[in-house]
Amino acid sequence: MSRKVVRTSKFRHVFGQAVKADQCYDDIRISTMTWDSNFCSVNPKFVSMIVDASGGGAFMVLPLNKTGRIDMSYPTVCGHTGPVLDIEFCPHNDNIIASGSEDCSVMIWEIPDGGLTSPLTEPVVKLEGHCKRVGILSWHPTAHNVLLSAGSDNVIILWNVARGEEVVRIDSVHPDLIYSACWNRDGSRILTSCKDKKLRVLDPRKGTVLFVSAEKDKPHEGSRPVRAVFVSGGQILSTGFSRMSERQVALWDPNNFGEPLTLQELDTSSGVLLPFFDPDTGIIYLCGKGDSSIRYFEVTDEAPYVHYLSMFSSKESQKGMGYMPKRGLEVNKCEIARFYKLHERKCEPIVMTVPRKEVQSLRKEVKDLKAALEELTKRVKELETKN
Repeated sequence: MSRKVVRTSKFRHVFGQAVKADQCYDDIRISTMTWDSNFCSVNPKFVSMIVDASGGGAFMVLPLNKTGRIDMSYPTVCGHTGPVLDIEFCPHNDNIIASGSEDCSVMIWEIPDGGLTSPLTEPVVKLEGHCKRVGILSWHPTAHNVLLSAGSDNVIILWNVARGEEVVRIDSVHPDLIYSACWNRDGSRILTSCKDKKLRVLDPRKGTVLFVSAEKDKPHEGSRPVRAVFVSGGQILSTGFSRMSERQVALWDPNNFGEPLTLQELDTSSGVLLPFFDPDTGIIYLCGKGDSSIRYFEVTDEAPYVHYLSMFSSKESQKGMGYMPKRGLEVNKCEIARFYKLHERKCEPIVMTVPRKEVQSLRKEVKDLKAALEELTKRVKELETKN
């Protein structure tokens, strides 16, 4: 009776490849802040990176096609009085970007088509409501002009950006620093992880925990930061650390938070794993800050639910990572994801591709030919020894 050894998956052969040197963005002084955000945001028009700046905070916005060496005098967005901690492009308007800073403010900027020609110091809207630094930003996925911000004051604020006013203030739920906050796919739920070692699913309209059991204590035993995102079917994927500081990835059912559907240990590195989920393919990409690799897994409804696919590795470690929305990919080249990896002084695009069936069959043919060649060589050696 034949036994299936390898799990069948359309994405088993996904591979990552860095672009050529002339397609990178060079000579950019990436921020040296130790904050655990992505430091990069990208859309089909622009790529934006937080950069080092004297006397305040700044970030650079480049048209996607402006590759190569970037001049030191290239204009930046520099309206914050403290270092910029997080940036995010609006999903509904490619020219709008939000930034959060140590100066306790959130600013909304409009980038002209073609990029900046002079430094941008005046935001379109300035949102003030936090009393400590703002380190997390997330636009609502379906509603226009709704922005979530989370600060070190343990407060989450939902803003109406068009009016420049606070709509919902969630200030009594988190007793400690908020590590991550994100929306589900339709924007009807907010998922947060906190320093008090709890995951919470919140109702954004009421600003409260959804129901009593929508709170998970100690999803990971370690004391280092936990990240969490919604995946397919409303499930939650979290990354964190064990008591022995081993990095872990876990999958949870928010309707039954008691035990994880799966909990896997990865390695003993100290970098926080940033998760990026692609709902179209069901692939979750884990990028560790300070790592030189991107691991990717497929999330399915078959045990063990989170299946390791492969890993993209390079020599240089990453200081941050941008993730291109699906509408900015070259799907005719079988591209399913594109990352923008930040080095110390450059930004390098990394393309994730699914090989065509012809390529897979060619690989199988090559493998069979190699096996046949090895067998032939073996037989020749045996004949030689007999003679």
